[in-house]
Amino acid sequence: MAGKNRHRVTLRKILILFAHPALEKSRVNKSLIETLQSVEGATLHDLYECYPEMDIDIPVERQLLLDHDVVLFQYPFLLFGPPALVKEWMDLVLVHGWAFGRNGNALRGKWVCHFITTGGSEGSYTRKGFNRFTMKELLAPLEQAALLCGMRYLPPYAIHGTNVMTFDTIEEEAQQYRYALQALADRSFDPERLENLDNLRDQFRKT
Repeated sequence: MAGKNRHRVTLRKILILFAHPALEKSRVNKSLIETLQSVEGATLHDLYECYPEMDIDIPVERQLLLDHDVVLFQYPFLLFGPPALVKEWMDLVLVHGWAFGRNGNALRGKWVCHFITTGGSEGSYTRKGFNRFTMKELLAPLEQAALLCGMRYLPPYAIHGTNVMTFDTIEEEAQQYRYALQALADRSFDPERLENLDNLRDQFRKT
C-alpha cells in the first residue's frame, strides 16, 4: 500500500464556476454536471444557487480561486455572452491590486477556460454564418480579462445545437465532458498544446 501511495499522481484541482439562470429548464447542462461526481479533483460551484440575489461573498470566491489550479466558467451562451451573474462576479472578484495591476498577481499562471452550451449550430458561429463571428471572437473580452490577470487562457469548449439534441447525443456529450475534465486534471497532460485551437471539445473526443 505504501508503494502505491508513493507513486500516486497529484491531480490539478479544477474549479467549475457554474452559472445557469434557469437550470430547471436545462437538458444538457443538467446532464453535464451530473457526471462530475466521478471526476476526481473537480469542484462544482453553482453561482446562481449560492447568490440568487447577486450578493457575492468576495473573500469566499477569492479563496476558491486560490485553492484551485484550473478555473472553468460553465454557462449557456445567452445573447452572445455569459449570464449576468458571471459579469457581476468578475467585476467584484477580479479587481485591481488583487487579480491585476500593481501587486495583483493572485491568479498568475492558473489556467482558465469557458465551457459553453448554445442552441446555435457550429456553422452559425463563423464569419459567413448567421451569427457573423466565431465563438473565440465573441469571447475576446473575456480572453483579455484572463490575460490581464496573468492567467493562461484556453479556447472555449463549446457544445452547439443543444435545442435539437436527442437523449443519446446528450449522454455522449456528458461522457465527452467528463473525459475532458479528467484530462485537464491530469498533470501529465499539457494544456499548452491546446491554446491555438478553435474548440476544445473536439480535441477530447474519447476514442
